[in-house]
Amino acid sequence: MRRENLAAVIAVIVGVLGVGLGAYGLYRSTTTQRDLVNMQATAEAQSAQTQVLLDRSGVATLQPAMATDVPNVAKDPADLPPPITRTAPTTVQVTLTAKEVTAELADGTTYTFWTFDGTVPGPMIRVMEGDTVEFTIVNDITNGNGHNIDFHAVNGPGGGAAVTNVAPGESKTFTWKALHAGAFVYHCAFPPPMHHIAQGMYGAIVVEPVGGLPPVDREFYIMQGEWYTAGRFGNKGHQTFNQEKALAELPEYYTFNGHVNALTTLYPPQANVGETVRIFFGVGGPNKGSNFHIIGEVFDRVYTGADETFIANEEVWYVPPGSVATFEMTLDEPGSYTIVDHALYRVQKGAAGVLEVSGDWNPDVYSPEATSGSE
Repeated sequence: MRRENLAAVIAVIVGVLGVGLGAYGLYRSTTTQRDLVNMQATAEAQSAQTQVLLDRSGVATLQPAMATDVPNVAKDPADLPPPITRTAPTTVQVTLTAKEVTAELADGTTYTFWTFDGTVPGPMIRVMEGDTVEFTIVNDITNGNGHNIDFHAVNGPGGGAAVTNVAPGESKTFTWKALHAGAFVYHCAFPPPMHHIAQGMYGAIVVEPVGGLPPVDREFYIMQGEWYTAGRFGNKGHQTFNQEKALAELPEYYTFNGHVNALTTLYPPQANVGETVRIFFGVGGPNKGSNFHIIGEVFDRVYTGADETFIANEEVWYVPPGSVATFEMTLDEPGSYTIVDHALYRVQKGAAGVLEVSGDWNPDVYSPEATSGSE
């Protein structure tokens, strides 16, 4: 082969090799870049998942407890309207004010609650079947959020929510007729409604049958709710709402009437031996129901709608979120009767109270004497 031809062949081979090596280099570069992008995306996803797990496990560092607007939002269970005794329907005027307040959730722990009239639950409303209810909602001018109300006892779109949206400083009124006897939840349904409920905006309305419910000696009003806080149960400081825990339905606290100690040291219900007692017990939620139980008692009657549909002799009764049930019992012996959600690990997260009963022992019913309930 002539020298000129050999040089040409070598040049072609070198060119082909160059193109090949260039293509391979480009391929490797592209692959490496793609691998790096994928690795980065995987790392970001793992980091996001890790953050979700951290959020759900409550490892947040809390700020110090805040100055409180009110000491607590706990509702005294003995604070409820008197029973209905009339037989003729009437017009009942009711006003509730949405108030956003910072208060204690537990000793040394504060939280910013959204409430009706400054308590959790909000005031119990009491009307009679056939009554016309003229309801006004006021949104306190110091609030930072819009609010409204949804009555589960209302027959109409949104239970009133569609016509009661109020900005801070506003008020609105609507009228409705109580068509069904029973005990029902009301709550804020301003978007997103689950968040407003999770902040404490719920209560109960009792629609009594014409002439009222059968008389009893004492009545109490209790509602359970759960709290999705950034820190763990028992952490001192200012707790804030945690969206991830709410989505995962992993509450840190369960309370009766808005405070860990509401029914133990703040407002333990008081009664006497021989008395008949009625408890309106509801669950605000937003996610978890309650397995209501009083250790050492059997409920004579339980009903979730009209009293005529009662179930006799119940031990534990499930009340779903967004519902109210009525419990009636006769007290036979004195002592301290523990009130629980019988999903019992919730007791360690705050779902506990004590019914204190005074009077004389009856050894024919229980002997020997005891001073506290046990399971």
